[in-house]
Amino acid sequence: MKMYNFYYDESEHSRKITSKTVKSNNYYDNFVSVIVGWPKEKEQAVHKKHLAFEERYAARKNKKGELKSETLKQSQFDFGFASMNKYNVQFVDDFLSLFDEEFNLYFFIASKIEYLVLQLFAEYKSNFFLDADAMKYSITKVLVMYRPEKVIDCIFNSPESFVDVLKEFFRERIECNKENIELKRQESQAFEAVLYYLENVSVVPKLDWTYYMPFDGFREYLKEEKITDYFLTLDKEGEEGQESKTLQSARLIGLQNTVEVDSLSSFGIRIADIMAGIITKLLKSLCDSLRYHSPEEGVQKKVLAARWFQMNEAQLELYKKLYKIICEWDHAWYKSYAGIYSDDLVTFIALLNYMNHFESVKQIHDEGLSMQGEYFNSFACKQLEDYFDRRRNKLPIDPITDTNKEFFINRRGAKVFFDIEKQPIIPINEGSQTAMVLSVGMSNMALPLITVLKDEKPVCYRLPQELSDWAYTAIGIANMGENLFPAQVTFSKINGRYYADIL
Repeated sequence: MKMYNFYYDESEHSRKITSKTVKSNNYYDNFVSVIVGWPKEKEQAVHKKHLAFEERYAARKNKKGELKSETLKQSQFDFGFASMNKYNVQFVDDFLSLFDEEFNLYFFIASKIEYLVLQLFAEYKSNFFLDADAMKYSITKVLVMYRPEKVIDCIFNSPESFVDVLKEFFRERIECNKENIELKRQESQAFEAVLYYLENVSVVPKLDWTYYMPFDGFREYLKEEKITDYFLTLDKEGEEGQESKTLQSARLIGLQNTVEVDSLSSFGIRIADIMAGIITKLLKSLCDSLRYHSPEEGVQKKVLAARWFQMNEAQLELYKKLYKIICEWDHAWYKSYAGIYSDDLVTFIALLNYMNHFESVKQIHDEGLSMQGEYFNSFACKQLEDYFDRRRNKLPIDPITDTNKEFFINRRGAKVFFDIEKQPIIPINEGSQTAMVLSVGMSNMALPLITVLKDEKPVCYRLPQELSDWAYTAIGIANMGENLFPAQVTFSKINGRYYADIL
């Protein structure tokens, strides 16, 4: 069994979240943490490469003698890598060259506003009549996109009136959206749904920040990668001799092999720091370019400026390198981890995918530089739509592996066709038969699917339409927090009618 060394650092962590924090000009909503690692036998080789990198850029070290992400200014990312000067392009290129396919990378992105919303609505769970996650998502998105001062002030200063002020804001936005009904129709419908939910809602405020979430995802990552022998090193915080809340949280989650040290003595932490800085600065610029900066902008379409795509070959190559590290190498489902509101993460991954599809800068210009913002907007919106559809199905979402253009392999190992008509219907003969059902879900056409164990192999089937209600019931139960599968299920066909019973 291999031994692994992992190193943790974070970015944009507001130690205390206040209304002043949220309303400040340089506020960014997402807290980002990164963990990098490699097999222990690779430690010396990585250290040697990193040492050469730091010596090459020794002039950029801070007063403490460290080379960290602070050497890259946010202004260099105003239009992504396209606004970066050649010296910083070379710096980032050399840094990304430290990574190879044997590196392990995990990163966590969480909305700070979502964290507050989750606390305010902690007592509200999903049921057959309420998708609480959808409500919390919509509220978070509104607060992130519009940052309404009155609502944010209520969160911190008068939480007892938060719901009333929030409802007032939603009503105001619905009225404003009438100025551009075609563009804002879906948003207004979402706001109407949230208003319906809020009619009988009261909140019990208890606002605090905990540190468990990034380690919760990393624990799942270790399970998926089947890594049991590891050592995790955190960047030291606070006073000497006292354990930080971050370290305490990691250990409470179950990551016992964890220590914290000063980053000056840990090259791995410094690697995690720079990667966290690059990801965060790209996320921040994307968010700033796409969010509304005034109520008046709220009825207009927001797309990336053409300047984002006005690149040279070296800048385009940075996107391609980052795409390989994040989207291709170490292709684990839990490589990234986020909360309910994950729009920034989805948009960031969409940007890497979109930039990677260009073979050269010439292709960008040939396809129309001025239209790239619109093209990317359509691409990103489709990714967000797919993500939101998956969120609405609360049954466990299986990671999938692309196989070819006709089908993919789900995590249970079963073949699922993109063309649902090619998916076989489960054979149910007259009488009864029992099968081990591994999972139940829906196709992209909202048709019920099940994966069953047949001859010791997983097979995905369509269910007869007569069993749709049974599948919807399973999803409804999952919405309330109880997953029923894997389980033995008896399927029956009696006098031409279908039945399914979980044993």
